Amino acid sequence: MSDQAVARPGERILFLTGHLAYKSLHRILDDMQPLPFVPSVLDVGINVAGLMTADLIRRRLPAPVDADRIIVPGRCRGDLDDLSRHYGIPVQRGPDEVKDLPVHFGRKAKKRVLDRHDVLIFAEIVDAPQVGVDQVLATARRYRRDGADVVDIGCLPDTPFPHMEDCIRALKDEGFQVSIDSLNTDDLLRGARAGADYLLSLKKSTLWVADEVDAIPVLIPDTPGDLDSLRDAVDIMLARGEPFYADPIIEPIHFGFTSSIVRYHDLRRTHPDIPMMMGVGNLTELTDADTSGINALLFGIISELRVGAVLATEVSPHARRAVKEADIARRIMYAARDDNALPRDYSDDLMTTHQRRPFTDTPQEIADLAAAVRDPNFRIQISEQGIHIYNRDGMQVSTDPFALYPGLNVADDGGHAFYLGVELARAQIAWQLGRRYAQDEELLWGAAVEKKEQDLMAHCAPGTTLQRKAKRRAAGATGTPSAGEHSNTTPAPPGESES
Repeated sequence: MSDQAVARPGERILFLTGHLAYKSLHRILDDMQPLPFVPSVLDVGINVAGLMTADLIRRRLPAPVDADRIIVPGRCRGDLDDLSRHYGIPVQRGPDEVKDLPVHFGRKAKKRVLDRHDVLIFAEIVDAPQVGVDQVLATARRYRRDGADVVDIGCLPDTPFPHMEDCIRALKDEGFQVSIDSLNTDDLLRGARAGADYLLSLKKSTLWVADEVDAIPVLIPDTPGDLDSLRDAVDIMLARGEPFYADPIIEPIHFGFTSSIVRYHDLRRTHPDIPMMMGVGNLTELTDADTSGINALLFGIISELRVGAVLATEVSPHARRAVKEADIARRIMYAARDDNALPRDYSDDLMTTHQRRPFTDTPQEIADLAAAVRDPNFRIQISEQGIHIYNRDGMQVSTDPFALYPGLNVADDGGHAFYLGVELARAQIAWQLGRRYAQDEELLWGAAVEKKEQDLMAHCAPGTTLQRKAKRRAAGATGTPSAGEHSNTTPAPPGESES
C-alpha cells in the first residue's frame, strides 16, 4: 500500500476506478464522511480497477479535469508523473485494496516512513573460524542488506582461527563496522589490533584489555547473574571517561529469563544514562516460536529501557530472518515511542503468519461483484466464509479447493487446470491463516520472505501459463493448448479486457 495521504480542506479529489469496484468505492467514501476533501468517482470503463494503466487513463479521461488531484488504484501501472504533467494536477496511487482507503487517508492508521531508530544491530557470524574469508564477506553483505550496523565475528572455544585478521581486514576494506566476539583475551587483542571496532565481551577482571587497544568494549558480569560485578565494571569505565556498552545478559526461558529482564531494569534504574546491549539470540534461537513475534516483544522492552544495541544471530533455520526482523522492530518501536502510541498500524512486516484485516470483502459484497460479471474469466476471492470462485456462469464457495474442481469444467485443459490449482491453493492458505489474497499475486509474508518489488512503471506482464505459451510459440512447439487459448480461460489477470 502507498504511504498515508494528506488532504487539504476543500481539496477536490477525483478517484478513478472500474465497473466492479464502482459501488464499493462510493460506499466507502460515504462511510468516511465527514471528509476534509470533496470526492468524486469516475468509472474509466474497465472491469477490474487494478488493471488500469496510465495509457488507458490518458485515452479515457479528457483534459482538463475538474479536480485538484487524481487518485488511481495502487496497482495502476505506468508513468504517473507524465500523467500529472498531462493533466496539470497531481496523479497519485492510492491503496491496493479499496477497503484500505480510510487507512490511506489516516482515519485508522499511523502510517509513516520508518526511517529512524536508536538501536545498533550487531549481527554475529558464529561459524567464522570454520569458513573462508569469502563466505564471511558474503554473510556480512547479506546482514548489511537486512539492516545490520556491525558485523560480529564469533570465535569458537578450542577452535583455531588463523584467518581472523584476514577476515577483519577484508570487512574493514568494504566499510563494515566489526566486532570480535570471544571470552578469550588473546582473541580479543588479536581482533582489535587487526581493526575491530568493538570487543565482545570484557569482565571486570579483564578490563585491562581495554587499556591495550582502542576498540569499544561490551561489559558483562563476572559470573551469570552477578549484577554487582557488572556495575563495578561500568563504574570503572565511567571514571575513565571511556566508551562502552553494558550487557546484563538475557537468559533463555526457564533458565533465568525473567530474572535477567529484571537485571536490565535494575541496571537502567541505577545507571539511567549508560549505553546498554542485549543479545536476543537466547530467545530467538532457543524458543520454538516465530522469531518475528519474539523480536517484536523484545524490542518493546529494548525501547522502554533505551537499550542502544542488540546482538542478533541466525544460527537456527527458523531464525534465518532474525536480523531483518530486528531492523523492522527497532524502527516500529522507535516510531511508536516517539508518537507516545501503541505499536500498531505502523507496519505489517512482523505479522508473518496472520493479519489483522485479512478479508477485505464480505460474502455479500463478493456475490454482488459476481452478479455483475458478464465474461467467462474466473475470479477468485476469499472471505471469512471461504474461497469464492466465479464467472458469468455462477459462483462456487468452499474451504476445500478439491470440492470446487468438478464445477470448473477444466478437465480437458491442463494449462488452465494447473493455473487454477495454483491460485486456489494460495487462496486456501490465505483463508486458513487469515492473510490477504489477491489473484495472480504471490502471498505476502512480511519479513519472513524477501519481497519482490513490483515495477509499476511497466505494463503488467502475462501470467505464468501465458509466458510458457509464448515460449512454446517462439520455439515452434505444438501440443495441448495452454490457458488463455480457450474461450473460458484467461489465467492472468482476469477481466483485463476493456469494456
